[in-house]
Formats: sequence, C-alpha cells, structure tokens
Amino acid sequence: MAIIERSITTTEAFSVATPSTSLGALKRPVSSTGWKSWLFTVDHKKLGIMYSAAALFFFIVGGLEAVLIRLQLAAPNGKVLNADLYNQMFTMHATTMVFLFAMPMAGAFANYFLPLQIGARDVAFPRLNALSLWLLVVGGLVLNASWFLGGAADGGWFMYAPNSGPIFSPSHGVDFWVLGLQVAGIASLIGSINLIVTVLNMRAPGMSFMKMPVFTWMILVVQFLLVFSLPVITVALVLLMFQRSYGATFFDVSQGADPLLWQHLFWIFGHPEVYVLILPAFGIISEVLPTFARKPLFGYPFVVFSGASIGLVGFGVWAHHMFASGLGPVSVAVFSIATMAIAIPTGVKIFNWLLTMWGGKIWYTSAMKFAIGLVVLFTIGGLSGVTHAVAPSDTQQTDTYYIVAHFHYVLFGGMVFGLFSGFYFWWPKVFGKMLNEKLGSWNFWLMVIGMNLTFGPMHILGLQGQPRRMYVWTEARAGEGFFNLGFWNLVASIGSFILAFGVLMFLINVIHTARKGKQAPADPWDARTLEWLTTNPPKPHNFDRIPVVHHLDEFFHRKYESDPVTHNMRQVATGEELVRAEEAAADAHIHLPSPSYWPLVLAVGVGILGMGIIYGAPIMVVGGAVVLLASYGWALEPSTAEDIDFASPSDGGHTKEIATHG
Repeated sequence: MAIIERSITTTEAFSVATPSTSLGALKRPVSSTGWKSWLFTVDHKKLGIMYSAAALFFFIVGGLEAVLIRLQLAAPNGKVLNADLYNQMFTMHATTMVFLFAMPMAGAFANYFLPLQIGARDVAFPRLNALSLWLLVVGGLVLNASWFLGGAADGGWFMYAPNSGPIFSPSHGVDFWVLGLQVAGIASLIGSINLIVTVLNMRAPGMSFMKMPVFTWMILVVQFLLVFSLPVITVALVLLMFQRSYGATFFDVSQGADPLLWQHLFWIFGHPEVYVLILPAFGIISEVLPTFARKPLFGYPFVVFSGASIGLVGFGVWAHHMFASGLGPVSVAVFSIATMAIAIPTGVKIFNWLLTMWGGKIWYTSAMKFAIGLVVLFTIGGLSGVTHAVAPSDTQQTDTYYIVAHFHYVLFGGMVFGLFSGFYFWWPKVFGKMLNEKLGSWNFWLMVIGMNLTFGPMHILGLQGQPRRMYVWTEARAGEGFFNLGFWNLVASIGSFILAFGVLMFLINVIHTARKGKQAPADPWDARTLEWLTTNPPKPHNFDRIPVVHHLDEFFHRKYESDPVTHNMRQVATGEELVRAEEAAADAHIHLPSPSYWPLVLAVGVGILGMGIIYGAPIMVVGGAVVLLASYGWALEPSTAEDIDFASPSDGGHTKEIATHG
C-alpha cells in the first residue's frame, strides 16, 4: 500500500501480500513509491510535508509580490507598477501570506506532529485529512488563476464594501478571490474538526490534557478558533458572491443596506484569525526553548491557560479595527478595554519564556535563535499593538504605515520566526538529516536585519502620515531631516531585499541538506516530547507500540530520573536506546489507513464547480457531476485492504502484521 514503506524494525526482510483484484473499479491504489504514493496518500506525515511544500511555494509568491511593492515605493513617483496593478499586488500579497502561507504552514506542523506528540498512529479521519490538503491547493490555484484571467482582486485583503462590489471592481478578480477563499475555508474547517476529534479521542494511554505538549495545546485552541470563526467569514463570502454574481444587495447603500455589515463579519473572523496564525508559533517555541535551555518550561499551566485565554478574549476585540468607522463612544470604550485585556495573557507567555531561559544552559542552535528572535520581535509588535487600544491613537494611526509596521512585527517577527524555529528543530525528525547550522545562522541574521530594516522605518513613516495603499508618494511631501519619507522608504525597500535574501538562504540550506546533509541521530537535541520516541523519519505507523504516558515531557523522563540523594536529574537511557527498546517490543498487529484517490477527485470537482459560478452553468454542471462521482466512489470505497506482513530477523523471524483500513 502507498503508505507502507518500512517494516516495524530497522533491519528486516519483508514480503508483501499479492494485491486483491476483486475490488474492480473501486480498488484502492497500491503504489508504495513514486508520485502516486503522494497523490493518493492519507498518511498524516506525507500530507504534512505536502502542506508545507504548498505553503512554501505560496510564501515565495507572496514574497515576490512584496518585493515589487517595495520597489514601487523605494523612490518618489515610482514607475514599477501602475495604480491598478499596485492595488492587485498588495491585495494578493496579503491574501496569499495569510490564507495560503501562514494558515497552511501551521496546518503542516499540526498535521505532521500532533499525532506524534499524542502517541497516535494517524489522525481520526485520514481521508478527510487528504481532502483538506487538496481543497487548499485547489483554492490557492483558483485564487491565483485570476492573474491570467483578467486581473487579480484589487480591493485589499479585507475587501471592504462597496469597493468589492461590481461597480468599483467590475473584473472577475474579486470573484476569484471570493471563491478561492471559500474553497480554502472549507479545507480549514474540515481540518480543524479532524484535529479536534484526534486530540479528544486518540491520545496515548495516560496522557491527560495537562500532560499534553504545549504545541498540541496551542493547535487545539486554534482549531476551536477556526470552528467558530470560519462560518462567519463563509457567510460574508457567500453574501458577497450573491451580490456580485446574482444581483443581491446585501452591502448596497442605495438599497438601504449597511456596508459596515461586511466589516463586522470580516473582523469577527479576522481578529481571531490573528491568533490562528500566531498561537502555533507560540506552541513551537514553547517546545524549542525548554529543549535548548536544558530546563522544563516555566509555568506550564500558565502557558496553557494563557493560550486558551487569548483564544477566548480574541473573539471580543474585532471592532478595534473599526474605530474610524463611527461606532460610537460606548462601543469604542468596550473594545478598547478588551484590547487592553488581551495583552495580559500574551504578556504572561513572554515572561514564562524569559524565565524558562533564565539560568538555563542555553544551546544557541538556529532553532533557538529563531525562537529568541520571536520573543524579541513579537514583544515589539505587541507593544505597538497596545497603542491601538487607545482609541484616539488608533484613529490617528489607522490606514497609515504604522499599522503595517505593527502587524508585520506580530506576524512576520512572531509567526514566521516561530515557523522557522520549527523548521530547524523538527527537520531531522521529518527527513532524517540535519540542516546546516552555519547556513542556518546566516539565514537567521539576514532575516533579523532585513525584517527590522523593512518594518522598523514604517513606524516613522506612519507617524509622519504616509497612508497605506497609496501607490506613489511625491518628493514635495517627503519632509525633511530625520523624518524624511524618501530616506525611510528607501531603507525599507533595501531591507526587503535583505529579508528576501535571508529566505533564499533557507532554500539553499534545504537543497544543501538534501544533497550533502549529515544523517540525524535518533535524538539530536536531547528532546523532551513523544515525537522523538520513534525513528527519524518516523515509520508509516509512527510507533512500534503505542506509548503509555506517565509524565509531562514523557520522552525526557524516560531518559532521566531524579537522583534520590542530590535530587539532580541523572541520565538512565539514551534516545537511541529507547527507540530500539520500542522496536523490540513492537505490537503484533498494527492498523493503518489505506490510500485513496477520491479526496483529490472531490477537491478538483469543487474547484470546477466554483469556476462555474464565474463562467456559467455548463461548467457548474461538470463540476457538480465530478463532485457526485467522487462522493459516490468515496462512499462505496472498500473499508479494508489487504494485510501486509513483515518478517523481522531481529525478532527471530517472527512475523508482524500490518493491516490497512479506511
């Protein structure tokens, strides 16, 4: 079967049962290698890798769009982009980075590591997991197809009415934007339900909620945020789709509608979305910092409950994006207080991270550097964010580059640095090779310097009144001395190229590691959590036997015990020894999910159906037919496939059996 690639032990001779031919047209794909093994897989690890590959592709696309924006603004009266193309560029840059890079990359980490961290063999619904991936890919392709079919969306990533209506955006760009996000939103909603069920029902024996790793906790909080916020943006997108495609008047002022309805719907989703993006990064560095500080995470319960508090309070601060819209003093006061309140659990996390490092024997790996970078840069972004709780300050800063500086320090300095910390920390686990630390150091410093040079000056530009979303600025309005707009715009543009070169350094590191990287040991970082209690990369079935959990940081406590005299931790086993012990005591019968091509077919059908909304009923009929066919095939697909037996010389030739199932 496609996801059966290695046996239960590290050295074995194995035999694969002859595939049955009685399944007819609905027979499952049986390729174990090659492109089919990826297209049809339902293995959460392969899906996580494909999530990350798709997200990195869109990260590069969004980064190139950002560089073009900064080229346009590097000098007065820029000629790189005209006004219309500039509007499309900043709209697609933000949309791509938020919906096609940040969310999918967090999903990549969640898909790959959450089952491993809770001691599970896979997620609860493997085929739904594959459907989620392919819907994301289809949504991203639909969104970006607009570049080649008449022009991209041009109303900003928030798509405020009436700018998003057919009068001000007559091309199909906004239609592609709406449909692409609807498809990607379905993908996220399916994935969130899947991961919630996985955490609630598939934790290893003994793993209570307060023994779960912080990363798993933060992912769980994020999934609840998505479950409750995605329906809101889905409603908004459906209303906008009907207004643009079928003549509805939901946001048409001339028909008595209120365009602020869109703003409320968008930001009720949009502000929890900020925490959907940042909490996975918080979870990552909450694993990285204790590992490389050689200390347990300080105040584990506080970190967990502060993350949950951020998720809860995050639903009550959306209107601070709307202080300039005339909400009235009572609403402004309420949302100002809520915005101040959410800084408290965020600050708790920062102090917990600092106290985790305090007194530790810090190992300055690339992963650790990016984690420390997150703490510093996110703190800067958080402090500038608190100023938006003060309504007069927020009103003055709205639609200036001060806001751009703030959310890039939060999202790039926070989220992206956290994700890069995760890359360097878990790369040996995923691919069995160590990323180059020297290239990693260059990667880090170029990104730190480039990020601060790019977004630091935007605080000054914003306070000097340079508005967002203006495609040119003139020398006559540039100002003088330290506050000269020309100087700081040039610095920001230079910084964007340094930042881009830092990302390029990471890609060079990936290529170098794939070709010449050294093999990773079983426990390269002396890690703490369960995902390291298996080989690098993990086996198709994750664990040779389901672990029984007795402690928070179970893997660490299997390696170290407290000395009864000195109360210091002394090592009693190595990671390699623990992995070998698990192999020697492998379960005799292991069930794995079977591959399926129907999730891919169904996702393609949904994409065709969406295109039919733009281009007419015949295409909708074709898309609907594909969706019905895929649903029929999925429903009737055999629930089990042939068993695969592995004979291992290391256990005297005893045969262990792996059965695949749906």
